[in-house]
Amino acid sequence: MATKKVTVTIPEDLLEEVRAEAAEYGLSAYVAEALRLRRDRDRLRELVDWLEEEHGPVSGPERAAAAAELDALDAEHARRREPRKDRDAA
Repeated sequence: MATKKVTVTIPEDLLEEVRAEAAEYGLSAYVAEALRLRRDRDRLRELVDWLEEEHGPVSGPERAAAAAELDALDAEHARRREPRKDRDAA
């Protein structure tokens, strides 16, 4: 994949925190992933806005059901990331 070097300005305190977090990945990889996540979130927001224009707003119960599904998925992903011996013991 082609890459391009750019210059950005970041508050010093944030940069220090990010460098500490990104140590094992590298700052460039960390920032690239953060940008991808933000881009994906922006695209998702655009989709939600369009769907709400087409079909109306999401109701409270629908939001609660979606949040419950996401919680269940997060729990399953966390379980799958556990070392195998810990899962076998459970």
